[in-house]
Amino acid sequence: MHLSFQKLFYVIATIIGICAILILAKAILIPIAFAFLIAFVLSPLARKFESWGANKIISAFLSLLVIFLLIGGCIFLFSNQLIQLSENLTNFKAKILTVFADTTLFINKNIGFLPQLERGELLDKLKNWLNESVGTLLSHTFNNTASIIIGLLTSVIFAFLILIYRNELVRALVLFYPQEHREKALKMIKSVHRVGQQYIVGMMVIILILGVINSIGLWIIGIENPFLFGFLAAALALIPYAGTFLGAAIPILYSFISYDTIWMPITIGIFFWFVQFLESNFLTPKIVGGNLKINAITSILSIIIGASIWGIAGMIIFLPFAAMLKVVCEEYEELKPIALLIGEQNYRSKDTNNGFFKKMKNLFFKFLPTSEKKNKIDK
Repeated sequence: MHLSFQKLFYVIATIIGICAILILAKAILIPIAFAFLIAFVLSPLARKFESWGANKIISAFLSLLVIFLLIGGCIFLFSNQLIQLSENLTNFKAKILTVFADTTLFINKNIGFLPQLERGELLDKLKNWLNESVGTLLSHTFNNTASIIIGLLTSVIFAFLILIYRNELVRALVLFYPQEHREKALKMIKSVHRVGQQYIVGMMVIILILGVINSIGLWIIGIENPFLFGFLAAALALIPYAGTFLGAAIPILYSFISYDTIWMPITIGIFFWFVQFLESNFLTPKIVGGNLKINAITSILSIIIGASIWGIAGMIIFLPFAAMLKVVCEEYEELKPIALLIGEQNYRSKDTNNGFFKKMKNLFFKFLPTSEKKNKIDK
């Protein structure tokens, strides 16, 4: 086997160059990536409006308006619970400080790694530290919120433009290929579009199902605002793996602070463990996993790499784009090994499999005695 260090260098340099571009241009690339995913979902709706006689601009506008109405309806539905929850934040602050102070004093009393402090003195120090940190926290919160809002508006603008010029974009991409490969290129682009569309639609279905299951379970357990916590935990499931634990931690912490019994947070934790088991083993593989068709190693790596490059946005985006990359690699002979590494199925053809099993069968018969060979052949 001959190893070409020149080709290896080019591969490593290409990977480093792509990562550098993704990091340096993430302020532009993240909104564009989200815009493409939004456009993938809304393109059937835009085509429906166009079939009713609307032009492309009106169709794109009405498609985005439907999304805004749905989001606005969800915000209105949970607004009362959000207001009620915000009114209790002052009480939560006092309870959190009390619990933290009591825990610290208990550990200090039994281990003694801190100077001896009185409960009131420790509470005063915690309150002073919290008040000094509020300004910095509010500043970071405002900056992050402003960045998120700007990113969302940019994504909406890009999605609007992609919906208007989607046919021209596809035609331009196809024209990059030679005449004899353009039909194959169009098929590949449609497959990429279908994978992105199925992923987003599948995740929306997952959020709806998990939101209903979480809300009913929390309502039976008896926690306040069960629908708010239920659908919040379902929405956080967009962040693979970590989002589910974060969504469970919020109602657990709320119940631990709001209720005197320890059984409430324990019951909620057990319930969310069951929901996580149901979602990982049944819902996601059937609704989303079957559409993505990528293996677990690729899923974990895409989440880790996405978090390292683009943060939380990368954790959400890189998984469907890994599935799209698999579709692209399948169309090129040189890139099929990458498709094999990403996918969950073996790409050996049916003829290859038949040849393999035929060779194994002949090898098996070779070591049989003559009488047994005859009996096997007769059967």
